[in-house]
Amino acid sequence: MITVSNSRDRWLLPLGLFVLSVIWGYTWVLAKQALDYAPPFAFAAERSIGGALALFIALKLMGRPLKLVEPGATLAIGLAQVTGFMAFSTWALVEGGPGKTAVLIFTMPIWTLLLAWPILGERIHGTQWLAAISTFAGLLLIIEPWNMHTSLFSKFLGMVAAFCWAIGTVLVKRLRKRQPVDLLSLTAWQMLIGTVPLMLLAVMVPEHATDWTATYIGILTFMSVGSTAFCWWLWITLLDRVPAWEASLSVLGTPVVAIISARLTLGENFSFGEMAGILLIGTGLAILSLIGLAASRRNTVK
Repeated sequence: MITVSNSRDRWLLPLGLFVLSVIWGYTWVLAKQALDYAPPFAFAAERSIGGALALFIALKLMGRPLKLVEPGATLAIGLAQVTGFMAFSTWALVEGGPGKTAVLIFTMPIWTLLLAWPILGERIHGTQWLAAISTFAGLLLIIEPWNMHTSLFSKFLGMVAAFCWAIGTVLVKRLRKRQPVDLLSLTAWQMLIGTVPLMLLAVMVPEHATDWTATYIGILTFMSVGSTAFCWWLWITLLDRVPAWEASLSVLGTPVVAIISARLTLGENFSFGEMAGILLIGTGLAILSLIGLAASRRNTVK
């Protein structure tokens, strides 16, 4: 029999996924535009500082706990999910277009699927392997390792960012299994801790100064509060409700929004091989999505 909370979640979770996909999808176009005003590491640090500040203000206003719980685990999550992801994804945007970068980064569900097996005991079964094979085939077509004239470095950076995000995803799930942690507090602390190395990178790496125009301040404000603070809290909240590989499916619509936005806003073009690769990756993620939907329906009718 379906409980009230399950019935409510059937509406709230899809709504949350839609909001997450739209905001994160368009974020890649805004991030590419922001790099016209700020160097990559400075932009990543400034965005993360704004996100951490917004989260701690929200914690204070809501009367939620500010205490850091499990500092070691939070440090690992922050380094992977904030420092690594922000640094490599922003660097990848410098070298490549937002649509292609988003597609590579949002292969994260497959890396999460593979990592969750040995670390969380969430085993890969049957059609999940088909999804993994389809996604990896798509990656090969996008990366084109046989074509040395393509920007292999940008694609490599995008994949590293995806892997960092997957590591952070699995670490959050492992932490929540052994220790109850306030999700908003965890998001705030991992953002703050992960920002420190980004600030050091921004200082140590020779870069031009940030051009603090009204346009850049507007982009930075939206990305700090909306796509960084709010969306990362929404992501971790979702991650707490379902298995790690299934939670990662929430980003399925994000690269689609990023591709359409990049094409309409920046005129980004894709080759035939890249489009075929995107379709294969989409097929793999769609297979995982159908598996998750079927599992969710089985659970709600019990």
